[in-house]
Amino acid sequence: MADKLIRATAADGGIRVVGVITTRLTEEARQRHKLSNVATAALGRTMASALLLASSLKKPGSRVNIRIKGDGPLGGVLVDAGLDGTVRGYVDCPQVELLPNAKGKLDVGRAVGDKGYVRVLREEKGEERNELQESIVEIVSGEVGEDIAYYLDQSEQIPSALQVGVFVGTTTGVTAAGGILLQVLSKEASRDEVLVARLESRLRKLTGFTPLLRAGKGLEDIFQELLGDMGLEIFPAVQMLRFDCDCSFERALGALKFLGVDELKDIIEKDKQAEAICEFCQEVYSANETQLIELVESLQAESC
Repeated sequence: MADKLIRATAADGGIRVVGVITTRLTEEARQRHKLSNVATAALGRTMASALLLASSLKKPGSRVNIRIKGDGPLGGVLVDAGLDGTVRGYVDCPQVELLPNAKGKLDVGRAVGDKGYVRVLREEKGEERNELQESIVEIVSGEVGEDIAYYLDQSEQIPSALQVGVFVGTTTGVTAAGGILLQVLSKEASRDEVLVARLESRLRKLTGFTPLLRAGKGLEDIFQELLGDMGLEIFPAVQMLRFDCDCSFERALGALKFLGVDELKDIIEKDKQAEAICEFCQEVYSANETQLIELVESLQAESC
């Protein structure tokens, strides 16, 4: 299945539903960063969550940035996703691997840690200036999905249910990844405690998100299973998703500037070249001796 996002409503528009399939882009992230299985699951869940959150942005060019920093051996996760369906991200310690948890699943919670914070930064593009909204909440479990759901409850105060998942095969890489977000939008529906509890119960009863994908079910099938009896209306528009980074050679040179004149001169003398690696996508940019000399001259001119 291609990576995609679809939207729907239910209960006369009182419930918003968004689903994503992110299998291919998660596998691309695994390969780019040479991720362990548990690191792949942590990053994949966060990328799916970021795309789900970004789907509620309004203006082209708007983005969501999620930083999860726990006390586990993974160190932290950073993901950036756009309303345009692009996403990128990395983990601090990509090779960390742990034994499965008591349920026999990848122990993302222990890898991330249960103490720390989740920071969500929403950047809504504006005509004159961008609007930034930042929220920070404590980590609940480190399992990512529960932590993002807690953020939605605490920061946006919208009754929400979220489920994200990644399945990594022993030899096949990522074979299923994605997630689903349910939100109660109307005031009338949000006051209906029975409705909210019903939605949460149905989402919990799903046997995980990735098993459904692996069984051949699409997002539309999953939507029907959850909300088919509640006036479900699936929107025809389908948004394609992809792993994408806006790094460039020019930005890499800009990063090299931070080394300063003296260190750059030392590199020119000893190595004749320098490399800059993008943390988000692992793209390597090389600057030769001539380019480094020009960079030094540029810095010296700026200082004058």
